Parts: sequence; C-alpha cells; structure tokens
Amino acid sequence: MKGLYCDGSSIRLRDDLPTPIPGPGEVRLRVRSVGLCDTDIQLAKGYLGFRGVLGHEFVGLTDAGRRVTAEINNACHNCPVCLDGRPGHCPHRTVLGIVGHDGAMAEQVVVPLVNLHEIPDAISDREAVFIEPLAAAFRITEQLELHPDLKMAILGDGKLGMLCAWVARTTGAQVSLIGKHPAKLALAGEGIATHRLEEASALAKQFDVVVDCTGSHSGFPTALGLVRSCGTVVLKTTVAGTYTLDLAGIVINEVRVIGSRCGPFPKAIAALVNRQVDVRPLIGAEFPLDEAEAAFRAASEKGARKILIHVDPASD
Repeated sequence: MKGLYCDGSSIRLRDDLPTPIPGPGEVRLRVRSVGLCDTDIQLAKGYLGFRGVLGHEFVGLTDAGRRVTAEINNACHNCPVCLDGRPGHCPHRTVLGIVGHDGAMAEQVVVPLVNLHEIPDAISDREAVFIEPLAAAFRITEQLELHPDLKMAILGDGKLGMLCAWVARTTGAQVSLIGKHPAKLALAGEGIATHRLEEASALAKQFDVVVDCTGSHSGFPTALGLVRSCGTVVLKTTVAGTYTLDLAGIVINEVRVIGSRCGPFPKAIAALVNRQVDVRPLIGAEFPLDEAEAAFRAASEKGARKILIHVDPASD
C-alpha cells in the first residue's frame, strides 16, 4: 500500500506499507482526500515521537460507497473515564495519525466503526476535510456560553483561528480577530473586527474571552494581556516544547484558563451544509498522493492556506 510514513523525525512516501487489517469494531476505508494541518507538520519534525502514517482530517469511502469521515480519538469505551461520558479523554485511547494509530495519508485507513460520520452530498470532499478542525472550533461553544453581549478575541489569523472566529460569529458574540497578516485578516468577512498584532497593546484588558490559536510561545502571554479581570483564556493549540510563564497575573486577575481540543462533528457538518461557515476561502494548493512530500513543503511555508492531498483521483 502507498502512503506517507513518518519515522519519528522525517517523512517519506512509501509504496510498501502493509494494508491495514480491521480489528474488532473497526472498518477499513478507501481514502479520497486528506487535509494537512500544523499538527502533521510538527509530528513530521519529531513532536510526540510518532511513527506511522500521518493524517487525521480526511474523507473516506466505505465498501458500500458511502462517503464518511471519522473522529480521531479511538477510545476503549470500557474504562471509568469512557463510562463517565468522556471518551475523548480515555487514558487508553489512540489518536488517528497522532498517537499509536496509523492515519489517512495512505490509500486505506482503519478506524473504529463508532467514530464514523456520513458526509452529506451537499459537502464536497474539499470542504469535508475541514470537518475535524471545524468541530474543534465548535468545541468552544460547548465549554462557554457565547452571546451577543460577549466581547471575544481570537488570537491568530491562521486556519484554526479563522474557523474559531467564524464559529463565534454564528453565536452573535462581538468577535475580533487579531493577527499578523493583512491578507489573512481580510478573509474574516462581515461581523468580525480585525486588528494587527502590533495593535494588541491598545486592546489590553478589553475582552471577556480570548482564544489563543497562534501555536506559538508568545500566544498565551499575549492572550493574558488582552483578557479582562475575571475573564477566560481558551488555549486552542499546542506548542511543541516547554516554556516559562509568570502565573501571578492569572491569580491576581482571577483569569480562568481552559484547554480546548476536539469537538462535535455533527455541529460542524450542519454548519457546512447550511453554509453558516464557508471554508472554501481557506483552501490552498492541492496535490496527488504521489506528491505528498511536496505537499508538506507547501504546508510549511509561511502564510500557507489549507493544503489538500487527493488520494483517489476521482475525489472532487
């Protein structure tokens, strides 16, 4: 089988990978398209020491010809955490293309049947690769009550930051997007105020909620400077490595800090079907699987939009 393999510190396209065999409760899918995200890029550089096939934002086909995608957390569904309704935090879980489970940058992928979500005809393959990251953006709406009186800043104008801003706009919240790139900020659209990062000092302590989508070491300290006392900072991206931070301000200003990760696929699918969120402006270059290594180089360029890899030539 052909696929893009990560050896723990680099990637290479291989044509000798074993065809995945479904275990109990699993299904094998033919992969149509895959999206590249910043996590994939970090994994390819050694983050988490992952070895295997990358890719967790994908569209696949069942043997019956149904287009599907899958949630990325593969839980045991038997432990106390799972039985308490938190399978995404199962201590025994593997994570598709990230921890202990081969991903979808290959001709075929195996996933738990319970994780599948059917993709409606109204959503193209190119849009459907955004279901997983869009669901992650919707996770914020499960963790916090967003409403028209709420002043909310999204820090970071990358793909995830834009998705979070668009999702927040659907709640009626007063949304500001803060970033470095005028061209990216211009994609925000109506109902979202935009600010250059150098203007952040003038916005100090103005926001009820600040969402850090920067993926950089400077994001959290900047977010703390933007949030009001007794406000909330949401950490939406991980940063490879460690760094030091003075926590006194969090205590003194009684700031609540929330980690936010995977979210509800049904809400993301509905938002795409109903055109509440239009992800098409975020799509960048597209590559066949044979050019997957070039796709990674394109995704690593500054300012890159969502890079797509089409595994099945028939995908749209």
